[in-house]
Amino acid sequence: MSSAPEGRFHSVDVSSLTPGHRSAILRTSDGVTIEARHDPCTRGAAGGVPGGTDAGPGRTAIVVAHGFTGAVDKPSVRRAARVFAAHAGVVTFSFRGHGRSGGRSTVGDREVLDLAAAVAWARSLGYRRVVTVGFSMGGSVVLRHAALYGGGDDARTAASAAGSPAPPGSADGSAGKSAGETGAAGDGGGSGDAESQGGTGRTEGVGSREGRIGAQDVHTDAVAAVSAPARWYYRGTPSMRRLHWVVTRRAGRLVGRYGLGTRIHHRAWDPVPLSPVQAVPFIAPTPLLIVHGDRDPYFPLDHPRMLAGAGPCELWLEPGMGHAENAADDELLDRLADWLVRA
Repeated sequence: MSSAPEGRFHSVDVSSLTPGHRSAILRTSDGVTIEARHDPCTRGAAGGVPGGTDAGPGRTAIVVAHGFTGAVDKPSVRRAARVFAAHAGVVTFSFRGHGRSGGRSTVGDREVLDLAAAVAWARSLGYRRVVTVGFSMGGSVVLRHAALYGGGDDARTAASAAGSPAPPGSADGSAGKSAGETGAAGDGGGSGDAESQGGTGRTEGVGSREGRIGAQDVHTDAVAAVSAPARWYYRGTPSMRRLHWVVTRRAGRLVGRYGLGTRIHHRAWDPVPLSPVQAVPFIAPTPLLIVHGDRDPYFPLDHPRMLAGAGPCELWLEPGMGHAENAADDELLDRLADWLVRA
């Protein structure tokens, strides 16, 4: 991914909450601290104890990537964790710039490193299968993570032609022009004008990334993206135009920090990360599910249809559903978890 250095992910501190429940502070490969939490599977005699080689309760961990302005302790994230825990172990975490995590949000770019750290921690807990589900911004992150750290060897080789890797950036953000110079980010995008390539127009490559970093396995065994954008910098709805203002304007970032509890980086992407729709072809043979509501106020139905048309996947269009984890009811979350465990 853009400006993502190679290296190991470290667990800085782990504390026990109740039996089987743990909280942790993780350190990403670029040095950002990420708060995380583990909840064991609650189904049957397995009790959420990791181990074994097959999919199922106690053997699979679901890593949850929240949307923009979310966090580990947000009610919608805790509700999703509760429903998912009936099927598998659950790891939740706060992206950089959110909750008690360090750094500043790059609105979907370097957040891939945060997800990779959470996946590595889940595997360190003993789970044989680790799967990912992301909502909105988190949906774009799980797609790029699956392409960058997974997929087949042929896909990674082919993807190396997608662009050139970025030079190293700062520990909590990517190098580039100021966000105000090039435009706005989406709830799964950074800054610039996507549809005219924004900024320099360079895009990240995929072929240089492997499923292992050091001795740590950070690939995902299945991935589900809910309410994810297909392309960057979409401004076609009032909700997205408001979000662009929050991300690209100094006054908007102050609103984000003090009103929404989200610290947003002021620099634009350079290079522009691989878009979600560009990432999809490189995910196979990892199982992929795209989920989207037909009443999403951020991204209309052309987004999930573009994603579904880009590579092998399953598509669920949910009648009456709005946007992301706040709109996903328990019945949908239950179906999502079942798919992830069985995929």
